Amino acid sequence: MDQGSLIETAEELYESAPCGYLSTLPDGTIIRANQTFLTWIGMDRQDLVGHTCFQDLLSVGAKIFYDTHLTPLLRMQGFVNEIAVDLTCTDGRVLPVLANMVQKGDANGRPMVHRITLFNATDRRKYERELLLARQKAEQATEELKRLNETLEERVTEEVAERLKAEEALRQAQKMEAIGQLTGGIAHDFNNLLTIIVGNIELLQRRLPEGSDRLQRAATHAMEATRRAATLTQRLLAFSRRQPLDPKPIDVNKLVAGMSDLLRRTLGEVVVLETVLGGGLWRSQADPNQLENAILNLAVNARDAMPDGGKLTIETANARLDEAYVEVLAEPVPPGQYVLVAVSDTGSGMDKATMERVFEPFFTTKEVGKGTGLGLSQVYGFVRQSNGHVRIYSELGEGTTIKVYLPRLIGSDEEPAEMPAKNPAMVRGMGETILVVEDEPDLRTYTTEALRDLGYRVLEAGDGQGALDIVAEHPEIDLLFTDVVLAGGMNGRALSDEVSRRRPGLPVLYTTGYTQNAIVHHGRLDPGMHLIGKPFTYAELASKVRRMLDGDHL
Repeated sequence: MDQGSLIETAEELYESAPCGYLSTLPDGTIIRANQTFLTWIGMDRQDLVGHTCFQDLLSVGAKIFYDTHLTPLLRMQGFVNEIAVDLTCTDGRVLPVLANMVQKGDANGRPMVHRITLFNATDRRKYERELLLARQKAEQATEELKRLNETLEERVTEEVAERLKAEEALRQAQKMEAIGQLTGGIAHDFNNLLTIIVGNIELLQRRLPEGSDRLQRAATHAMEATRRAATLTQRLLAFSRRQPLDPKPIDVNKLVAGMSDLLRRTLGEVVVLETVLGGGLWRSQADPNQLENAILNLAVNARDAMPDGGKLTIETANARLDEAYVEVLAEPVPPGQYVLVAVSDTGSGMDKATMERVFEPFFTTKEVGKGTGLGLSQVYGFVRQSNGHVRIYSELGEGTTIKVYLPRLIGSDEEPAEMPAKNPAMVRGMGETILVVEDEPDLRTYTTEALRDLGYRVLEAGDGQGALDIVAEHPEIDLLFTDVVLAGGMNGRALSDEVSRRRPGLPVLYTTGYTQNAIVHHGRLDPGMHLIGKPFTYAELASKVRRMLDGDHL
């Protein structure tokens, strides 16, 4: 074969090049195309050249791009490189290509022809899609990893919580190991706030709507006290334990009596244990092991609050929580009959900062290694899970009382007849003068308003010295009504002693959040002294004050 016959001509190279070549007029009319492009597009040369514009072969989106961007750019700079567009073939296929365009002009610079080079971008487009898909998968994996990391702390917390529950169950089985810090409480402020709320609501209920500015002030006090009580109880609601319980009918008196030897050994020789078991105590239904653990935890914590010795009093009694009391509680507590177990100590008590956190899990004031801080939250969780109620009263330097209310087991014994409450209108005052001594301003305001509404003349003081000044100026005082614990350096007992020295025979009525037996046995009040516990209702206040003035207490 002649060697010259093997040499391809420029025309042959143009026609069979691996890319498409086009020449168009400035308006896009195709005036020349190589065979490669014709094959791609599926058209004959005579049907394409001179009859078709390049932009007519583009897809809809590519045609818009050609008219709005590509043509102005080509006119401005004379060329464009690697512009991705899609061609529409005669059989309907879409062919992705990369286009390079060059604009040629005449001697005067007027555009004459556009030379277009097209590269088949099918493989590149496939690669780009695969790359995009891979990138999307990588981003998805990154997002999943991010979410995993974000929930890692939560999952670790859940695992730790499960382990803590298991460890707590083990410690509860070992009764001699009291868990956590059990000193704490809602105490004086909380009982005062409840008294304000209960009293003002009852006061409003007993007055006609058209009644006066006094009722409006009572409503204002109730609203303020409700907000403050909600703040104090917020931490109680923040943690509710979920432990498996085995509730059974129990005789609380028998359970407490059976723990006496264990408690005495636990408390040691420097703490005197006294139990005051209520007569005719109702039966309750609760997990006996958990109740024993709760009492033991409270006793051990009370012992720790009395390092130099003291007295621990455990009392039981029948109790009733009425509608007026439970309506103002932030937590749901049904009204009705309850069995009360109260644990009181003569220890160091707590300041307000401690009282604000006592129901938080893991909070403790003990040294490292001396407590877990789970004790009081465990007691609270057990009582709430048993549909019961917990209240705490404490004063710094005066000791602590923790009251646990467990629902009465209805039908377990003979139901007593319900005694209707006395109508306060039947026990109204006759103008007698009462001196109210209370260091909590809102509670003092409520108490004085309630007594005035009942028909009494009321004088008021915020501390012991102020009360003595009033006694000196008002010999007509018929009754001293004072809190046991007062600010200003003189407590209620010291005030009573000084008033009795100046006014022998003047009746004295005390109020406190402690139980009566705890107060008496703490040495704060002598036998025969008279007490109304916080929170007290309007009806209870009316009845107790009237009996004191009438001498029915003697």
